[in-house]
Amino acid sequence: MTDTAPLPQAASVPAAPQGTDTPTAVPAAAPHGTDTPADAPAAVSQETGAPAAPPSGLRDFYENPAVPVASGDGRSLRQARLLAAALAGRPGGTVVDVGCGDGTAAATAAPLLAGHRLIGIDWSQDALRRARPRMGAVVRGELEHGGLPLADGCADAVLFSEILEHLVDPDQALDELRRILKPGGHLMLSTPNLAAWYNRALLLAGVQPVFSEVSLRGIHGRPGSEVVGHLRLYTARALRSFLTASGFEDVKITGAPFHGVPRPLRLVDRAACAVPGAASILLAHARRR
Repeated sequence: MTDTAPLPQAASVPAAPQGTDTPTAVPAAAPHGTDTPADAPAAVSQETGAPAAPPSGLRDFYENPAVPVASGDGRSLRQARLLAAALAGRPGGTVVDVGCGDGTAAATAAPLLAGHRLIGIDWSQDALRRARPRMGAVVRGELEHGGLPLADGCADAVLFSEILEHLVDPDQALDELRRILKPGGHLMLSTPNLAAWYNRALLLAGVQPVFSEVSLRGIHGRPGSEVVGHLRLYTARALRSFLTASGFEDVKITGAPFHGVPRPLRLVDRAACAVPGAASILLAHARRR
C-alpha cells in the first residue's frame, strides 16, 4: 500500500509537484471530512466552459487545517469490503482514491486491499502532507483545468468518498473519473443522503435537513455546528439516475451509518441501513460502461 513507483500519468497532464500552487480556480479534489452533518472531501468545478472565479474564501476554506479531512472508519470499511469483493481474483489492480484527504480512509482499507496499488489524489496541500505517511503514493490534482494527472484507462477502481456533495460541476467530475477508469472498472462512491430517516422528520417540522448548508461562515437552521462546504445533496433514486446518465452501469446502492448521529439514536441509524433510501450515507458501486 506504500508503492512509490511512478504514477500512471498522462503525458499531456503532468502532476502538480508538491509545494506548488494550482490555478486560481475552484478546488477539484479537496479534503475528506468528518463532517457533522456529513463527511467530505470537496471538489468543485466550473459551471461554464470558461474558468469561473471561486466565491470569496472558498480556496482558503479548503486549505484551512481546521476543515475536517477524515471519513468515518465504519463507512471506509464498508466501501473497502465492497471493493475487495469486486476485485477478488484480480490481484495487482490500481485503485485511485480521488479526494484522499489525510489518508485515514486508505489506511483503514489497506488490510482489505492488500496486493493492490493505491494512489491518493487531493487538491489540498495540507491534506496531502498528512496523507503521504499513510499512503506513500500521493499527488496533487484537480478535476478541472486539464483533469486528473493520470492517463486514460489507468485505474481498475476509483474511490470517490464524500466529494460529490461539494461539487459545483458534478457532471464534469464524473466524466473525468470515467476517463481514468478501464472499461468495466469499478467506481465506489459515497455521499450523504438527503432523504435520511431523520431528514424526513426534520423537513416535516420545517427544519433545514442535516448535511445541507446555506453558508461557509456558519450553520443556520439545522442541527450541528461544523461547516463543511456542502453544495449538492442526493437521494438514492437521484444518485442512481445520475450515475447511469454519466456512463456507468450495474449501479448498486447500499446504506451506511453516520458517525455524527447522537449516541442514543445510533442503533436506529444502523438499522436504517437495511433500507438504503432511508440510510444516513449512500454507498454506490457502479461499473464504467
